[in-house]
Amino acid sequence: MSGSIPFYQKHHLHYDRGYRSKETESKLSQYQSSSRYTAGSSTSTTSRRLASAQTYQSLNSHLFLTSSCSKLASQYRSDRTKLSPVPKRAKPTYLAVDKDNQIIGYVVPIFRGSQEYATGLSDTEEARVRDTAAYMARRDMFTSGLEMERSELISRREAMRGSAERISLNKRVTDHPLYTRRMNEDSLMHTPEFVIKPRSHTVWEKQCVRLHCTVSGWPDPRVVWYKNNVAIDPLASPGKYKLESRYSVHSLEINRCDFDDTAQYRVSAMNSKGELSAFASVVVKRFKGEIDDGLSEVLLSPALTVDGPVSEYGITFKTHIVDKFGVSFGREGETMSLGCTVIIYPALHRYQPEVQWYRDDVLLSASKWHHMHWSGDRATLTLTHLNKEDEGLYTLRVTTKSGYETYSAYVFVRDADAEIEGAPGAPLDVRCLDANKDYIIVTWKQPAVDGGNSILGYFVDRCEVGTNHWIQCNDTPVKFARFPVTGLVEGRSYTFRVRAVNKSGMSHPSRVSEPVAAMDPADRARMRGTSAPWTGQIIVTEEEPAEGVVPGRPLELQVTEATKNYVVLSWKPPAGKGLEGVMYYVEKCVSDTDSWQRVNTEIPVKSPRFALFDLAEGKSYSFRVRCCNSAGVGEPSDPTEATTVGDKLDIPSAPSKVVPTNNTDTSVVVSWEASRDAKELVGYYIEASMVDSNVWEPCNNKPVKGTRFFCHGLITGEKYVFRVRAVNAAGLSQFSPDSEPVEVKAAIASPAPPYGISVLECVRDSMVLGWKQPNFIGGADITGYFVDYREVIDGVPGKWHEANIRAVSERAYRVSDLKENKKYQFQVRAANMAGVGIPSLPSDTFLCEEWTIAVPGPPYDLQIREVRSDSLVLLWRPPVYQGRDPVNGFYIDIKEAEAPEEAWRGVNTKATEKTYFKVNLKEAETYVFRVRAQNKAGVGKTSDVTEPVPALTKPGTKEIVVDVDDDGIISLNFECSELTQDSKFVWSKNYEEMTDTSRLTIETKGNKSKAAFNTPEEEDIGIYSCLVTHTDGASSSYTLSEEELKRLLVISHDHKFPIIPLKSELAVELLEKGRVRFWLQAEKISANGKVEYVFNDNVLSQGEKYKMNFDKNTGVIEMIMECLTPADEGTFTFQMTDGKATNQSSLVLIGDVFKELQKESEFQKKEWQRKQASSLCCVALQVGNMKKDTSALWYKDGREIKADNNLGFTEGVLKLEIAQISKKDSGVYEVVLKDDRGKDTSTLNLTDQGFKDLMNEVFSFIANSSTPLKITSTDQGIRLYTFVSYYNDLLQVTWHYKDSAIAFSDRIKSGVVGEQLWLQISEPTEKDMGKYAIEFSDGKGGLRRTVELSGQGETTSVLEDFSHSRSDCCTTAPNRARVAGGLPDVVTIQEGKALNLTCNISGDPVPEVTWLKNDREITSDDHCILKFESGKFASFTITGVNTSDSGKYSILVKNKYGTESADFTVSVFIPDEAGSKKK
Repeated sequence: MSGSIPFYQKHHLHYDRGYRSKETESKLSQYQSSSRYTAGSSTSTTSRRLASAQTYQSLNSHLFLTSSCSKLASQYRSDRTKLSPVPKRAKPTYLAVDKDNQIIGYVVPIFRGSQEYATGLSDTEEARVRDTAAYMARRDMFTSGLEMERSELISRREAMRGSAERISLNKRVTDHPLYTRRMNEDSLMHTPEFVIKPRSHTVWEKQCVRLHCTVSGWPDPRVVWYKNNVAIDPLASPGKYKLESRYSVHSLEINRCDFDDTAQYRVSAMNSKGELSAFASVVVKRFKGEIDDGLSEVLLSPALTVDGPVSEYGITFKTHIVDKFGVSFGREGETMSLGCTVIIYPALHRYQPEVQWYRDDVLLSASKWHHMHWSGDRATLTLTHLNKEDEGLYTLRVTTKSGYETYSAYVFVRDADAEIEGAPGAPLDVRCLDANKDYIIVTWKQPAVDGGNSILGYFVDRCEVGTNHWIQCNDTPVKFARFPVTGLVEGRSYTFRVRAVNKSGMSHPSRVSEPVAAMDPADRARMRGTSAPWTGQIIVTEEEPAEGVVPGRPLELQVTEATKNYVVLSWKPPAGKGLEGVMYYVEKCVSDTDSWQRVNTEIPVKSPRFALFDLAEGKSYSFRVRCCNSAGVGEPSDPTEATTVGDKLDIPSAPSKVVPTNNTDTSVVVSWEASRDAKELVGYYIEASMVDSNVWEPCNNKPVKGTRFFCHGLITGEKYVFRVRAVNAAGLSQFSPDSEPVEVKAAIASPAPPYGISVLECVRDSMVLGWKQPNFIGGADITGYFVDYREVIDGVPGKWHEANIRAVSERAYRVSDLKENKKYQFQVRAANMAGVGIPSLPSDTFLCEEWTIAVPGPPYDLQIREVRSDSLVLLWRPPVYQGRDPVNGFYIDIKEAEAPEEAWRGVNTKATEKTYFKVNLKEAETYVFRVRAQNKAGVGKTSDVTEPVPALTKPGTKEIVVDVDDDGIISLNFECSELTQDSKFVWSKNYEEMTDTSRLTIETKGNKSKAAFNTPEEEDIGIYSCLVTHTDGASSSYTLSEEELKRLLVISHDHKFPIIPLKSELAVELLEKGRVRFWLQAEKISANGKVEYVFNDNVLSQGEKYKMNFDKNTGVIEMIMECLTPADEGTFTFQMTDGKATNQSSLVLIGDVFKELQKESEFQKKEWQRKQASSLCCVALQVGNMKKDTSALWYKDGREIKADNNLGFTEGVLKLEIAQISKKDSGVYEVVLKDDRGKDTSTLNLTDQGFKDLMNEVFSFIANSSTPLKITSTDQGIRLYTFVSYYNDLLQVTWHYKDSAIAFSDRIKSGVVGEQLWLQISEPTEKDMGKYAIEFSDGKGGLRRTVELSGQGETTSVLEDFSHSRSDCCTTAPNRARVAGGLPDVVTIQEGKALNLTCNISGDPVPEVTWLKNDREITSDDHCILKFESGKFASFTITGVNTSDSGKYSILVKNKYGTESADFTVSVFIPDEAGSKKK
């Protein structure tokens, strides 16, 4: 048996026979009960081993040879006693006996060796078995008992031989190295694997279904079943579910399936190596006609009312209104749709609930203003043409038999833009009251907007139904919001509208009223009533008309309404006969007089109502009425009491005590105290204004009747004040006093219930619970949680008990004093400043039993931070239950939100010890996460799954920005745009909130927060994050690594001790006129930068000798000296200051360096003076008899020439020098000499011919100064040029080729650069050879300079170009001599050091190299070594530099294709001077 048992199960701590399948165990027990073996001793170790081997072998390939001869069996028993001596241990027997111990057959055992290690034995055993079986069969037929005994003896010997061989083989296998390797448990561990997966089932209701699977894995996996991702707890539904796990076969049995059992079931297998899941679906079907069809027929039967199905059918509808419309804003004339999605469960085909819409609790019906639609799952109300009458609270009511659900939201309608600026808003709610034969009272409500000017009154218009002609009913505006319209035609229908007017203009007309007919109210009532049933009798209810009878007096005459514009009378018709065709005359009488005056003299009225206009305001009148018909006019009625003309209805008093209260982040609840003693109050208007704006906007455009109103559409964070005024028909009251300012923000409410209650640890008498924070915290931080628990006995929950009296701040709590092996449910409530919220839904039922598993419990409190399009940060708390060993790491799992359970995958292959992890995501996908903890025993339970998170970066998301200010302080800065009033910035290091302020100083202003490092050091390295509370997850992080800290510290030092960066150090160069320029360039300097110019520790200032210039845009700082004198030998320094930043640069000019520079400056000055003298035109005048006080004044064209024109006397000659003479110098020059003796005048005419002669002299001078024509090559071709000492724009120059003037083109061009006159020939060819000349015109014979382009002398290189084709000419540019690079612009070197510079030279043929210092050629010597090697590398070496080596150096390279140069400056400094310069 030991060779047949898997060796890893032999060494298992809990080894038993449970590894075998149930089916195998059942067969084994049946076989043992029916086939018993007789043995001498059942306690023998050999017998037990042999019997076990026989039993195991019989299950694989057993062979029974039965015998029908009972005699043979009995003889065998007797002979066995004689032939077989009793050994010390029992011999195995191979007889099969029944329950009565009767022999029924013979068993031939098949002894197998190890198939894995001794494959050679199996063939021998099989042959022996076949031989033995055949032999035994023949013996049963033909042999006797002796032969059977002999055969038994042979078999026993062979069995003993096989047993000995097997023992020897097992020993060799045990000693084999492979066996030792396989005994290592680590090599056996592997992830769970489904050998057989559960399969899906479709069953009928009330049937049972069983899902089973076979799982392998080491260590043994823990298997959990789920229904729709919710773990199945058999104890929660006793008798419903049955879970079994035997021999790696796991099953779930569902008893009496019903429709709710239709779901997706998942089985999860997990061990320390990983987790694997498999899925199966169960579909529960109903028999046709039981519910679906039968119920539909009942629901749709004609006898069923709108109340829905009756209760005996057992249907309970659940209605949910989702996708709701919110608070809406519209404008008059627009169209608005309000809609909600309605979900009714169960969903029945063609079943329609009752859908109703209400406005301000008044049921709406379909009309031209309201369109209602039901699409089967969505209810829609469309307001086709908004008016202010449509403003109000709209409610959707969905009614089923099981009840109803409602949803409400407010709709605000603003006034349309006025046609005239400043015009009032339109009146609203126009209605018709007290309609009679020729008289109708029209009422309306005043608008909330008066356009900035008080409303003067209203005009009422009428329109007969069927026409589009509107007629104004009143000539003057009426202020009272009620007006009697008379003069109507009896029997016709009318509609009415009202317009408001102020001094700016007329408003838009209101919405037209409903049509109303001008007829007797009794007739209208009869028309509206229903016909009485026919009784067969005719009953006369009215008197026969009495002809010729004068009607009596009207009755009950009274004044029903009195305003300053009109008075309304009403009465009853007279009693008695003669009422046919009765009409009325109305008479009035001023009080204290007896003069009655008929008001309607022309046409009597038909209605017992009458309105009198044009009465004198303030006077008192009495009224009476007479009846008339064809027979005559009756007696007058009794007169009324004296009535004073004026408004009887007073304008209401102003409301008071306006109190605003926070509601949401865009609305405020405004309440007030009602107007006192207000009569016929219509409602209130509320207005709002931002603090300090003085601009009031209406909050409602339709009067509200209560004293509390929700003002929506406000700006979050702004402060508002409110005021209220009342309105009735007489007008609008004064405004109430302004309320106190209120900031618009969400009101604090109690939080929503927590959710996701789970067990984190369980011991004998206590359980640790965890839960998730509520989705809505009520606008204030949660201060704590309260936990309740109740015991569940046999599925019946008990009474709730408080687990904690004081609130707990953490989202985990240990509930103590529980009973072991009892079941409990829990609920949690959150609390904030507003109070304790409602409790959560009861948790699942948990069994209180001690956890003994070796792996950790689930992590909890998973939080999502820093959600971006490509990543997020996941935080969690370590498990409360650690398992056998402490937790040493965590694994994070991820999957798409809509993906199946098989899609779970690990994020990290190596466990992380931290409780946070940054997960990379794919943009626009939605994910869920979970975490598992690990210890030495393996991986523990998974945490609860997070809510789905989309990988999207929200608009306006900011990141933490690191900054170093001018003082060198390093800070982290975070800005949040969605900050609320209660939001706080919470800074964390490594996602743990920082409480130690010694390292960081945190400062928050407005929507920005800054965390500044006090003394940045290595201990500050880490991940810094900032979370903003009361926002939609606004957060960010910044990783401060060691390299980043070093970089920031360098920047901090530069900011503390800033240096102005320089592009170039202080250098010197010569300008024209021999002037000396000292200059440097700063890389960056602000407009506040300052410079001091120092010479030998003396500060220089602007003057005639020194010209300073500081270009702050380019950073160039320069100082120009007109000349150098021996006193200028020394050190020049530029000292710069820009705020805190400083820098300086010095240049030493002493010894030979200074002398060379001074000599060159003097040379340049003399050269310039020479050129300048050549460009001067001098007008000279010989004078005599001069005195010292004789003055000379020069005039040109009558205008005095100023002193700066260089007037002077020299040896009796008066000169006027004109530099750069041009046409503007043409004119008449006059000189006036005067002193105390008088004056003398001389005139020179330099116009026309005189100026021409002068210019010809100038041209002749320029021509004679020209140099011979020379030829050089350029990139484009060849160039002919000459230099003149001075060039004048009036000079006429002509270029000739072969004695003909050259016609210029794009290929041949001429020009002037400075004093050089040139002729450019691009792409020269052989045709361009010949004689070229330049001719200067001087008005006489002129001067010509010529050159021959013929292949002689200097033109050799050009002629070589002519020998090539035109395309070959283009290839000469690359062959031109060039300096490829390698030389710096400036070299600053210490005295005594060696200087070596190298540059690359290119060109074909190899160029000639010439070195220059200060534009003078130098040669190689021991001090300055010049080399040109391999035709490519030119080197410049000074073995030991001294101050005399300072200067400007140039390299000039030249070949037949061109010339190029490169310059650099060498500045030598003395070490002692350099040190003092730094100080």
